[in-house]
Amino acid sequence: MKISQICAVALLLVVGSVMAFADGINDPKVIIHGANGGNTPDICGRHGCRGVGTDFTFNIPKGGSGTLYFTNDSGKNWTSLSLIESGVPAVDVSCVQTLFLNCSTKTLQNGSVEILLSGVRGGLNPRIGILAGQSFSIGFRCVQQSCWPGGIPVTAHAGTVPEPGTVALMVTGLGAMFSRRKVWLRRLKA
Repeated sequence: MKISQICAVALLLVVGSVMAFADGINDPKVIIHGANGGNTPDICGRHGCRGVGTDFTFNIPKGGSGTLYFTNDSGKNWTSLSLIESGVPAVDVSCVQTLFLNCSTKTLQNGSVEILLSGVRGGLNPRIGILAGQSFSIGFRCVQQSCWPGGIPVTAHAGTVPEPGTVALMVTGLGAMFSRRKVWLRRLKA
């Protein structure tokens, strides 16, 4: 009797997982990638990259899919990027990106949807955000029959303040540097 109950629960979990995954397959995607280099056609598409500051707007391509190219001309490194749109519910947005640690969606009080890319980290698998002068693309993709509503406006805002974790690491590094200096000075005096 116990084994059949365990099998039933396992089967329920598998079916639920497949259904959740299948729902994600049909959601329209936003795809954000960095492009190193200048404003060349192979990097920025045939129309080139549009220079933007920390606040900018654009429209989703009329067909509901396509790629738009930008260059961070703000003079500051971006540690987050918020895209606000009102055409697709938050639960239906899939995000693929390679520049930040996280991509999340939420419905705002006014009914708009925020797609928030945030988090930077160096190391073996760096996520650096969008650096000053760096080109990047924002792509909108249909998945099977589910597309973005063409032509709707998107408002973008880039964050330039270091993340709390980055500040903590900087402070820890400074503290360690001063501690080593104190030890070195004590050794010199001895």
